[in-house]
Amino acid sequence: METKTIFKIFFIITALVSYAYPSLGQENVDNEPLVKPGQEFDTLGAMSPVSKDYNIYVLKNLPPKEKKYLETCMEKMGLTDIWQCHADVIHEILTNEPVSKECCLKVIKAGKECHMHLTKLTFQFYQLKHFASQVSFKINEV
Repeated sequence: METKTIFKIFFIITALVSYAYPSLGQENVDNEPLVKPGQEFDTLGAMSPVSKDYNIYVLKNLPPKEKKYLETCMEKMGLTDIWQCHADVIHEILTNEPVSKECCLKVIKAGKECHMHLTKLTFQFYQLKHFASQVSFKINEV
């Protein structure tokens, strides 16, 4: 067999195994909340002038195409109570507390891609950016 063929076979097997068992590299991925519900979670919303400026900078530097896509997503979810629903989803990702059925229906209505984009944008904000690397499995699960 050629080296190229062996490499292809190895790559395919590795990809299939990692797809079947995505969280083997981490222990208790779903069991441990990233943030304890209550006061610890509530402190994440605290805004300082620096964090506010940083968040505005993140929003201003989004590509126009991304901004338009996110606006369309938010319209699909319904503009009433969208931020409360999205906050509930973020709360579930961080604390493992389930989100309401109504909110789940709004997320389903908007679609998975929309949910992923909105959530990834949220984890670019100053208060949540240090969790960004830890939530990739949970975003997809929610």
